[in-house]
Order: sequence, then C-alpha cells, then structure tokens
Amino acid sequence: MSLNEISFAFDNTYARELDGFYTPWQGAIAPNPKIVVFNTTLAQELGLNAEALNTPAGAAILAGSAAPDGATPLAQAYAGHQFGHFSPQLGDGRALLLGEIIDQNGNRRDLQLKGSGRTPFSRGGDGKAVLGPILREYLMGEAMHALGIPTTRALAAVTTGEQIERDGPKPGAVLARVASSHLRVGTFQFFAARGEFVRVKQLADYAIARHYPELANQDDRYLAFLSKVVKAQAALIGSWMHMGFVHGVMNTDNMTISGETIDYGPCAFVDSYDPLAVFSSIDRNGRYAFGNQPGIAQWNLARLAETLVPIVDPSDRENAIKLVTTEVGAAMEIYETMWLAGTRKKIGLASDEAGDTELIKTMFAMMERQDIDFTLFFRHLAGSQETVNAKLLALFSNPKEMENWLQQWRVRLGRDGQNPKQRSVAMNRINPLYIPRNHMVEAALQAAEDLGDMAPFTKLLTVLSDPFVQQKGLDKYTTPAPDEFGSYQTFCGT
Repeated sequence: MSLNEISFAFDNTYARELDGFYTPWQGAIAPNPKIVVFNTTLAQELGLNAEALNTPAGAAILAGSAAPDGATPLAQAYAGHQFGHFSPQLGDGRALLLGEIIDQNGNRRDLQLKGSGRTPFSRGGDGKAVLGPILREYLMGEAMHALGIPTTRALAAVTTGEQIERDGPKPGAVLARVASSHLRVGTFQFFAARGEFVRVKQLADYAIARHYPELANQDDRYLAFLSKVVKAQAALIGSWMHMGFVHGVMNTDNMTISGETIDYGPCAFVDSYDPLAVFSSIDRNGRYAFGNQPGIAQWNLARLAETLVPIVDPSDRENAIKLVTTEVGAAMEIYETMWLAGTRKKIGLASDEAGDTELIKTMFAMMERQDIDFTLFFRHLAGSQETVNAKLLALFSNPKEMENWLQQWRVRLGRDGQNPKQRSVAMNRINPLYIPRNHMVEAALQAAEDLGDMAPFTKLLTVLSDPFVQQKGLDKYTTPAPDEFGSYQTFCGT
C-alpha cells in the first residue's frame, strides 16, 4: 500500500478561515514508524479505509512523517492559565492538526497528531512523546467513551523507531487523536491577551458555526455562546464526578469549547471515595483535587467570559460584564442540578424529593469515613434493595452505619413506585463494573513500554470497552489495588 492510495476526505475550515491563528508546520521524520494499536471501529466511523491505513504507509502518516493529500498540517496557537498562572503563549508544542474529516454521521472531527516533533510553540522542548503516556491517553479516552463521557478519542498509537530521553531512554511514540475540535478557553485567551478582539470575535463566530450553529443569527449570540459552553462544561464535570474521574490538570488550555475531555496527562480514577484525591505529582496544593473540579471549571469559565466582554456589548462594557458574570455565576447551580439528577439515577431514584439531597450527602459522608470503593459501592447497591448484597457488605468496616443508611434508602425507594428488577437493570446500565483501575493501567503501560509486551494493554482495552456488563473470568479487573501498590502518583508530560 502506497501513500497515494490512502485517502482522507479533508475539509479544513480552521486552516481556511482562521489565518493567523496557527503556524503551518510539518512533523518530524520518524525513522521506523509502526502502528502498535489501531482503532478500526473509529476509522470506519470516520469513513476511512481501515485496512489501507493500518499499514506501513499509514503508519508514516499517523506518525507525522508524511502528509496525505488534502492535509494542511498546522500548530494551533493558544494561551492558558496553568495552575492559576497565566502564560500568554503556549500553543501546540508537540502536536499537529492534520485536518478535519466529516464522519459517517455528518459530524466534523479534527485529526491531530500528538508527539510528532518540535513546533514554533515547543518552548525549548523536543516536541516528542514516549509510548507509556501515549498508550495512557489512548486507553483513557476509549474508556471514557465507553462510559458515555464526552471525550477526544484515539485513532492509533504509533511507535517512531527512536529512543526518547525521559528519565532514561524510552520508545518514541505518536498518538493520532480525534476531537470535535481543539478549540480551548486558552485559544480565546491568546488573542484577548493581545487586545485583538477582532480576532476574538472571528474565533467566536467560528466556534458558533462549528459547535452551536443554532446561535448564528441571534443578536446576543456571543452571550448565548458562553451560556452553551457553561452548560456543556457543567454536564462534563458532572459526568466526571459520577464516575470518580480526576483529570489532574484542569488548566484553561485543557478546557474545550465543545465540552469534551481532552489531554489525559496525570489523570486517574479514584478507588476509595475521597474529595481530596490528588494524583498529579505537581499538584502539591490540591488545586485540581477530585472535589475541586466543579469550582475550577467555573473559574475557567470566568476566564472565557473575560475574553468575550468586548464583543458581548461593545457599547457598554459594564453591561457586558454584568451579563457574562450572570452566566458564569449560574454555572455551579447548573452543575449541581445536573449532578443531583445523575446521582439520583446512580442510586436508583426515578423521582425527585426534597430530602434526596440529605440522603445523598449522608451516603457520601459514610463512604468517605469508611474509605469505600467508589465504583463497587454503586455497582453492588443495585443488589441490596431488599437484603444486603454480600459484596456491598464486604466493603464496610462498620456495616452498622451502612445498614442504617440502607434502611433510609429502601424507605425512599418504596415511594418511587419502580419494579426492583427494572431498577437494578437501570442502575447497572449507568454504574460501571470495570473502570481503568490505576494498578491495572500502570501494569499494562509498564509491560508495553519496558518489555514490548502489548498483551496486558490489549486485554485491558477490551475489558474497558464494555464496562457495564459483567463478564466471566474478569474479577481481577474489578478489584482495588493491593496494599503493596501504595500511594498512586501520576506525572505530566509525554
């Protein structure tokens, strides 16, 4: 298969319509690119020839060594608040946007390469990535997708045939990533920080046309755009909290306008329920702790709102500030409403009662006090509607506290009018059994990166592709880390 035989139906609006928002660039030449994981299902969804792409010629494209016909490789410009400190120029320091594809459902999707070499935004870095973190992002994105959480996804992980220095030599790799777009809060900040509000307006119009076209003809479309992003992010963070996901680095350059999860660096899922859970080695003050994520999302949205003030009401700055402040101020209430509705479903409630909030707070306080496994608690709860599920009981060091709460919960269920069997089915559809357990993820990545053994990764990826249905022989994928695994820590960077 030759390069000319691999076709992409690119329609690159970002390159065509946003001149000055990027730098055209080419990826570094990979000496011996090889595809180590390929997402055939996603390739077909994108309308690509999976068989043709999963070849040496395809590997060269997906590593950034060769640009296919119709591609316009570019590094996007953006800024961002990183741990609260503003950096006026970040940009794609190790990524290239190859182009945009209209998928089989008519949706526009970016195809980006991560780890493809140095760009003008690399800030002294080598622009490259190594296999372990690339596989982490592949695995996490696909797991999140299977859990129903909006996310970027991986088309392929490709080794480059070179060794990259990261605390010793590691196999170089590139991730081919697919997203609704790579527009970030930081993209708006880049131009606002320079006072280039004509470009901010141009970017807002582009984002509206791409993600929220129903707003295009509204007089207040920029305020309505902010409202849409607020709702999208509230829903996203709610889904994170419902699954125990900790992003780890919620900088404004890692918050998308589309409401997709992006950039899986020091991310993890909690084992035991803990609002203070932090896994990132550099988050020493817990800014991005599990329980802080809703508040940080609102803070990030406020930074987006600041960039929009001059275009929301160009004639009255004070009015514009008032309007955007109201929208951002509503973010927490929107989140809490969505989170409460989702948590009701997690515990099997189909109706609303005023006392539900207190019932739920009591439940989480109990889980925190007794160090209860987040995922297994909700999964085993469905089987405890009439008698206590032995698996649920085994999670508690003080079962009496749990039994008291279960009694209150059962009384509440009795007023809900659902059939217990139907309720169990509904609960198990949204409470997963299989998540990316940290010790399993690390074991799979270590085997791949250090030993060249992809089997543990492939198996874990398969298990996580169907997280809600119990499968025989997979018990080890449901259990928390053994004591000897110790305190888990993740690291930024690839």
